[in-house]
Amino acid sequence: MGRAVAMAVALLVALVAAAATLPGTASASPAEGIQPLSKIAVHKATVEMQPSAYVQATPSLLGEQGEDTEWVTVKYGWTDPSDDDWIGVFSPAEFNSSATCPNPWPAEEPYLCTAPIKYQFANYSANYIYWGKGSIRLQLINQRSDFSFALFTGGLDNPKLIAVSEPISFKNPKAPVFPRLAQGKSHDEMTVTWTSGYDIGEAYPFVEWGALVAGAAQPQQTARAPAGTLTFNQGSMCGEPARTVGWRDPGFIHTAFLRDLWPNKEYYYRIGHELHDGSMVWGKRAYTFRAPPSPGQKSLQRVIVFGDMGKAERDGSNEYAAYQPGSLNTTDTLISDLDNYDIVFHIGDMPYANGYISQWDQFTAQVAPITATKPYMVASGNHERDWPDTAAFWDVEDSGGECGVPAETYYYYPAENRANFWYKVDYGMFRFCVADSEHDWRVGTPQYEFIEHCLSTVDRKHQPWLIFATHRVLGYSSNAWYAGEGSFEEPEGRENLQKLWQKYRVDIAFFGHVHNYERTCPMYQSQCMTSEKSHYSGTMNGTIFVVAGGGGCHLSEYTTAIPKWSIYRDHDFGFTKLTAFNHSSLLFEYKKSSDGKVYDSFTIHRDYRDVLRCVHDSCFPTTLAT
Repeated sequence: MGRAVAMAVALLVALVAAAATLPGTASASPAEGIQPLSKIAVHKATVEMQPSAYVQATPSLLGEQGEDTEWVTVKYGWTDPSDDDWIGVFSPAEFNSSATCPNPWPAEEPYLCTAPIKYQFANYSANYIYWGKGSIRLQLINQRSDFSFALFTGGLDNPKLIAVSEPISFKNPKAPVFPRLAQGKSHDEMTVTWTSGYDIGEAYPFVEWGALVAGAAQPQQTARAPAGTLTFNQGSMCGEPARTVGWRDPGFIHTAFLRDLWPNKEYYYRIGHELHDGSMVWGKRAYTFRAPPSPGQKSLQRVIVFGDMGKAERDGSNEYAAYQPGSLNTTDTLISDLDNYDIVFHIGDMPYANGYISQWDQFTAQVAPITATKPYMVASGNHERDWPDTAAFWDVEDSGGECGVPAETYYYYPAENRANFWYKVDYGMFRFCVADSEHDWRVGTPQYEFIEHCLSTVDRKHQPWLIFATHRVLGYSSNAWYAGEGSFEEPEGRENLQKLWQKYRVDIAFFGHVHNYERTCPMYQSQCMTSEKSHYSGTMNGTIFVVAGGGGCHLSEYTTAIPKWSIYRDHDFGFTKLTAFNHSSLLFEYKKSSDGKVYDSFTIHRDYRDVLRCVHDSCFPTTLAT
């Protein structure tokens, strides 16, 4: 055990030292931002089965009671153990057949051409190095196929397959799983999206739903809403690894539309499929949700906003250099507080799959306790969309070849064109204008026209709280890389938008991408418009900019010199919350993911006339009012 601990400590020290030498950057840094599965040199793998090596996984049948998540015990060993041996979890179970490899394949003998869905080093079990045998527990989710567990030696750089377990499987691998709510294009519409293994030719997807009477667990009447079915294939991917070792069949994604909802009423639903023989296959349980408030409605309305959460494994697998250390903290804190918010906005960089498609399933499973009961509105980030020569604004490879396809398919959002990730949401006293920082937002583009239309068409006497949100920082951030560039923003970020924010009096602009928290004073053209820091009232004369990118991925560094406009910074994982009490009072809170406590807050108190008053660049210069 002492040798294993020493090796682990040495590895940790080396990783920390390597990370410390890297400059701060607005994007994922070279050390901390590496997708763990990309560390495996799949194309170099060879098969060298060893008689003394073995892998056993129990139980062999999962989900006997309809569960979609199960723990598996994996026992393994051989007579020549080494520190860099590792266990890979593969699905489908038959993974070492050359027939499954894409053509052409770079290796001369393609023994392995798909990455595992997760992995763990064999010496994670303390006895492995000394006794040549170990045991670990791994968590599996239902991903529409069987699983096998493989023991490799040679490390991640030169993997040699030496033993494989017998396959194990969920009782019904095709079962519908992980429902995801989203508000539709109108306030009285809720969408339900889920994943299954059933194509439309095998079964008819639907949602059974109905309104609940106060205190009742079941509706008095139910209806069925049919669902549409989407999927995508390997040819939909734009590059590696999504087109090669990262590819995994995504199954089928279904979306049903529940319409004509009564504002604030509670509804029951469950997802299901009708097989051709008339029998039903149901999701593991029924859920409830509360319908959105109507536009302008006065009621308590609570909104969560964050970005860059990523996914993490509860069994400790797939971690490399603390890739997404805060992800589970954020998820679990939000799950524990479900009764105290109404809708979630995840503003880009969701699982950081980076071309390893299996990770999208893992992410939908991780956030399912949230998405099954609260509308979960998403935005596009660089790790969802960006790939060279694909009409993205940024010529980078951050999506790992996904070029937006999984994000645009796994989650519904009320855009007019799903390939253009911008849309509006009217939620009671709020209007949210969600933009896509991975497409051009400058003057003269379709997105600029959308942004202006979204900001200009809201009736502020009934919807006083106007919110702008996008992934990259098009406003202000004292991130170290931005500071080095001298602009405190993405290139050409706010230059085309700040006059719109001022003209239409945007209250708060949210951004992710930079993995920390920061709040500015109310600003226009790089100047604070007031000296007040936490209680804003009267004339609305500037926009407050918030970076809420500390959802879970590795943290970003600030510049050491604090700009005058930076009111509060926190180098930690967290999320933000908006609470509208009425048309005149708004509370903003920043909470740490570790404990859910408030570490920064401010209030806004004002009347409709305060929004109407002219301030610099907010009224047309030709009016008598100016």
